[in-house]
Amino acid sequence: MTGTTSRRVAILGLMLESNRFAPVTTEEDYLNRVYLAGDEILADLGSSDPKLPAEIRGFSSTMNSRCDWTPVPILVGLVEAGGPLDHDFYQATRDEMKRRLEAAMPLDAVYIANHGAMITTEEYDPDGEIFAMVRAIVGAEVPVVATLDLHGNVSERMVEAADAIVAYRTNPHVDMRDRGMEAAGILLEMFAGMRPEMAFIRLPLTPPTVTLLTESGPYADIIDYGQALITEAIANVSILGGFAFGDTPKNGMAILVTARDDAEAARAVARRVARKAWDDHERYVPHLTSLEEAVARVVEVGEQPRLPALILADVADNPGGGGRGNTMWILEALHQAGATGVVVGVIHDPELAREAHDLGEGAAFSAVFNRTEPDDFSRRFEVPARVTCLKDGDCVGRRGFYAGRRMNLGPTVLLDLGGIQVVVISIRTQCADPVFLEMMGLDIARARAVVVKSRGHFRAGFDEFFAPDQVIEVDTPGLTSPILTRFDFRYLPRPVFPVDAQVAWQLPA
Repeated sequence: MTGTTSRRVAILGLMLESNRFAPVTTEEDYLNRVYLAGDEILADLGSSDPKLPAEIRGFSSTMNSRCDWTPVPILVGLVEAGGPLDHDFYQATRDEMKRRLEAAMPLDAVYIANHGAMITTEEYDPDGEIFAMVRAIVGAEVPVVATLDLHGNVSERMVEAADAIVAYRTNPHVDMRDRGMEAAGILLEMFAGMRPEMAFIRLPLTPPTVTLLTESGPYADIIDYGQALITEAIANVSILGGFAFGDTPKNGMAILVTARDDAEAARAVARRVARKAWDDHERYVPHLTSLEEAVARVVEVGEQPRLPALILADVADNPGGGGRGNTMWILEALHQAGATGVVVGVIHDPELAREAHDLGEGAAFSAVFNRTEPDDFSRRFEVPARVTCLKDGDCVGRRGFYAGRRMNLGPTVLLDLGGIQVVVISIRTQCADPVFLEMMGLDIARARAVVVKSRGHFRAGFDEFFAPDQVIEVDTPGLTSPILTRFDFRYLPRPVFPVDAQVAWQLPA
């Protein structure tokens, strides 16, 4: 440590949830969302509607209120979930992080804000590589704390390089700021002399993401169980469900327990949590509604106003999990069925949005969705449409996952297909916030059905309109289908549940 009064703490992170089956994530994707370095990070932190991940804001606020510190901004990148990161861009970013971190020495600590489920076109554990790079630069005695998404895939390299890892506890993710604050609290304890001891157990379990909700279900139960084991000796219990679509050897539900100065206490709690989680492993099987049944219910609520409205989750085409946000299965079926009172959002189709902007509001034309096809699931769909609203796509999240965060959806258009209103965007984003629809003049409360390209984060954004029993998770083809047996996994540690039906596991000795 520097020995100065003001603690110098570096801040860095490269966030990406990688779906091996999705198109490659590029530099352009980061530049369209968040890619900040040096003083750009501090300027964003000081803005009223920052772009930075909420956990960084939470970490900084706690440090500001409880410590005389100097933030040392390195580099932070954040992007929507996508395919493997282009390896050349990853290497350039990692090298820039390294250069800036070395130039910033000496440091009193480092805070890493990563997602934890990133892969590149050549590397299956770039998160671990970044963690190890940080440790090699700062040395063994400088505290390194990190936050991860609960969908992170944890490697031994990550655990060995960090002193403490704090994962989100809520899904939909609405606790990112709190987890950043918690990481800062652990760091402050380390400044006061506490020595964290971390235990790590990985299970042969890769839960489909729709089974990882924390309001109810098996994952909610294990999260609650882990938090009940927090004591004076135990600083943190993190249970990461992981991200099966990463398709890596480090996949599997991860139990991370951080104890204060007591390695045996950490191991004991980790074993208790792991045993209970495995006892429940057969509960992590998704239950979806067929497309035919979902469409019939939407037609019914459109014809019978007294029935409660519905929200359909297109879970197989979730941009938040690497989906392209442009499959037509639900939209085409609803249109063919003559459904009315329906709002669909948000469809990623830059070419269509550009054409609509060129035509102008009020124009009637033949809208062609997916005139170019980025993957096998995104088939062409042509339908008569009228342009009813045009926006630049700049907005600030209102509720849930995106609350308070400045977002850019690119040129955005509202198309009227008759009984169906469709919001089309130019920068791929999951529909987790009602503002994406409301900014186009739509009144969600008046809709009979809303279709969202989202897996679960929409629940925290749209819960003011739809109770849990009004949610339908639709079974369609797509890059993020919860039916994992539909994918050709090559690198998962096998056997693993539920990809394999019969899996035996025992606690390690």
